[in-house]
Amino acid sequence: MREIVLDIETTGLEYKEGHKIIEIACLELSNFIPTGKVFQTFVNPKKEISASAKEKHGITEDFLKDKKLFNEIVPDFIKFIKDSALIAHNGISFDIPFLNYELRYNKFNTINNPVIDTLNLARKKFPGSSVSLDALCRRFDIDLSNRKKHGALIDAKLLADVYLELKGGQQPNLVLDSKRDENEINKLKMPEKKILDDRKFFLSEEEKKTHNDFLKKIKNPIWKKYN
Repeated sequence: MREIVLDIETTGLEYKEGHKIIEIACLELSNFIPTGKVFQTFVNPKKEISASAKEKHGITEDFLKDKKLFNEIVPDFIKFIKDSALIAHNGISFDIPFLNYELRYNKFNTINNPVIDTLNLARKKFPGSSVSLDALCRRFDIDLSNRKKHGALIDAKLLADVYLELKGGQQPNLVLDSKRDENEINKLKMPEKKILDDRKFFLSEEEKKTHNDFLKKIKNPIWKKYN
């Protein structure tokens, strides 16, 4: 099962007010395990970034001025996500509407992938508690030391860990390669046979004499009937 953890950064909070996407990051999961495949890109919004957004993620207009426009990054983005389920924190209310607005504006088809919103999952699991990404990382003892500022790729990696915990705490290091696992089981069922060298035994003269004397004492031995 393929899933994509998704996060975006923007010039502000409201696409209806003309704010734009400035970073997209996607991280691939296969059967709840990160595969290492990542899509990440910055986007030139050709728009001023709000002070509050700049404080949050630290991305500046000067940094973005030589980056690609949104319509230039769309083909690679769509190719990466394919039709896989998208996992995003507040994705139903924020990330997906933002993306679909920009896609429509640039005359692309909108996203119709299934969406798993970890914000909703967390609210159901921890009613009444803080369910921000930071709060969930602290709850699950996920390292936040690299998160000095918000960033789509950093947040996607953290969200992948949070999602796995919300789904039951699957541990990637406990998942064995199926073929290797099968081989290990076969080894337990069928221990390897050891072939030993033939051993030759020789009777001494004394042993031969003892054996013959013993045979003479047997009355009517059965082997004489078939001689």
